[in-house]
Amino acid sequence: MSAAPLSPSLKDLPKVAVDLKSQLEGFNHDNMKRASTTEKNVLPTAEDVATEKTQKALLEGVEGFDTGKLKHTETHEKNPLPDKDAIEAEKGQQKLIEGIENFDPKKLKHTETQEKNPLPTKEAIDQEKSA
Repeated sequence: MSAAPLSPSLKDLPKVAVDLKSQLEGFNHDNMKRASTTEKNVLPTAEDVATEKTQKALLEGVEGFDTGKLKHTETHEKNPLPDKDAIEAEKGQQKLIEGIENFDPKKLKHTETQEKNPLPTKEAIDQEKSA
């Protein structure tokens, strides 16, 4: 024996303002525009499903891999350390760069510039042109 759902009593219904109630009662459905519905939830294609299955199979293969089946191997160092000459050359380069970066121009002596090859005067140029 199933019980029919009870309808809410009048006191449990939401209260609607009088002016809104009159608008709702006088609403004309004929003024509404016709709308067509379209399905927005597109189902995946067969390719999408196949790709997802492949990815899932790969992940399961990685997760279920038994590392006990791996063989032990010995590693060999293929990148030997540089020889003494290469280390000394690099130290020389580093000292040179350090000397340039830490150079203090305040230790320089003041010098006076003397022009050793002065340009000829206008008179000397005119004299050469007339000769």
